[in-house]
Amino acid sequence: FLSIVAQTFGVRCYNRICTHHKTLPSFFRCMEQHITEIVVRLVYQLSLILLVAKVGGEICLRYLKVPPVLGELAAGIIIGPFALGGIVIGGAGPIFPVPVLYAENAIGVPMSSELYSVAQIAAVILLFAAGLETNLKQFMRYAGPASLVAVGGLVLPFILGVFSTVLFGFADGFGDPRALFMGAILTATSVGITARVLSDMRRLDSPEGVTILAAAVVDDVLGILVLTVVVGMSEAGTISFSEVAFISGKAVGFWLALTGIGLLLSKHISRLFESFRVDGAGIALALSLAFLAAGLAESFGLAMIIGAYSIGLALSNTTLAQRLHEPITAVYHALVPIFFVAMGMLVDLAAMQGVLLFGAVVTLLAVVSKVLGAGVPALVTGFNLRGSARIGVGMLPRGEVALIIAGVGLARGVIDADLFGVSIMMTVVTTLASPVLLVPLFRSGGSGRRASSVTEGATPSGN
Repeated sequence: FLSIVAQTFGVRCYNRICTHHKTLPSFFRCMEQHITEIVVRLVYQLSLILLVAKVGGEICLRYLKVPPVLGELAAGIIIGPFALGGIVIGGAGPIFPVPVLYAENAIGVPMSSELYSVAQIAAVILLFAAGLETNLKQFMRYAGPASLVAVGGLVLPFILGVFSTVLFGFADGFGDPRALFMGAILTATSVGITARVLSDMRRLDSPEGVTILAAAVVDDVLGILVLTVVVGMSEAGTISFSEVAFISGKAVGFWLALTGIGLLLSKHISRLFESFRVDGAGIALALSLAFLAAGLAESFGLAMIIGAYSIGLALSNTTLAQRLHEPITAVYHALVPIFFVAMGMLVDLAAMQGVLLFGAVVTLLAVVSKVLGAGVPALVTGFNLRGSARIGVGMLPRGEVALIIAGVGLARGVIDADLFGVSIMMTVVTTLASPVLLVPLFRSGGSGRRASSVTEGATPSGN
């Protein structure tokens, strides 16, 4: 019993119990004191994280004119356990100490389980909010062309990611889980960042804008399915067609079932939640449903975020989604930055020194593979070269999805600190490059659709 408690509450508390507390009352007093210490440290950490997140975001938005997420990520790197957060101050110790179990390679995340858990909750909220903000009708309207664009923007990056990892000696073969994870990371496209950039340029309703957003959504789903398959294969230790088919079938089947049931019941759920009169019932019940879907998704082998996104998408066309806009935005701005700062805190810059060349190559391949992989299929769906270039560049940002995939790989011990650092480098560069390249492509004017295939009811982006 005491051994189980030691694993849960720490070796220090266990040693106290063994040497000084021979009775259960003494044991529980020690355990209570240790829990209090954990909570106090956590609230200090959250206080600092929210402060630096907003300061970093403000600097990026006001002065650098780039998405605030880059500031939040940079802030996490600065205050992380491998930088300022690891400095010992007086007798209090570092604010973000590296867990002993991480140093012993027993766990894959260099932060406390409490802080990492809060960050994962924030990730669930992030994707739930993204699902709520998705235009379901436009998503369905452009599902065909967007799916083709998404597949092209997934296959080529995955192949190049796997190949480059093996070529530089970071994996033993094309079936090595490390190579597969790097390929999966390169497949990501950020729905939130893409939508933010297009919204700032007022191009969300253009043919290219709707196609980019719909393709980014499909790309996220396919990327998570790729992640699920890769995780399953890495845990099994072997690769076989039957295992891939089973993992893929289970993942796709659950996602389709969850999304379908959510869409069928969305109106009823909306009416039920809106019938509550107690203050805050709508947001509380919606988040409860999102957490339930996230847990079920994890139980069926999918990442939690795909369950949260599916429920958000199902509710996006209801009156409940409209009423949730303001409260979910408040929750989003309060909690989601914790996830991005926490992801930045995982970066060990010292461990990246030996992989700078590989990081530069991966970043270059990430740019080329998305532009070509997503842009070429757009050519066969009615877009001209201008429109295809806009779509390819619009699919560049990896954002939170790549960070989530990389975090899963790090947490499960599949990739280590240097490959995680390469992932962060690639994510930052592609996220920054997209608005820099996309703005002049749209400002150049002219329709992105071929004259014979301008979508009915859509305004060409050049008008």
